[in-house]
Amino acid sequence: MNENFGKKTLRRSRGQRLLTGVCGGIGEFVGVDPNIIRLIFAVLTLMGGGIVLYIIAWLVMPEEGGQSSVLEHIVRNFQGKKSEL
Repeated sequence: MNENFGKKTLRRSRGQRLLTGVCGGIGEFVGVDPNIIRLIFAVLTLMGGGIVLYIIAWLVMPEEGGQSSVLEHIVRNFQGKKSEL
């Protein structure tokens, strides 16, 4: 078994990014080419749900090297607490 098992975290990628890094991050986490994940999102979009899933993933996944997600940043600003992305 891999010694890094359990240490991977799902984060948006900075290196494999076309838009926001969601597909690159999922690809790195799962261990597949990000283009396959992009193709899956394209098929899901044609079926009627890919864009919604992509936006949810963008909101929930923190960026590589970052501490908080976009959604957490929005919630903290709404509460009046200081938050930086």
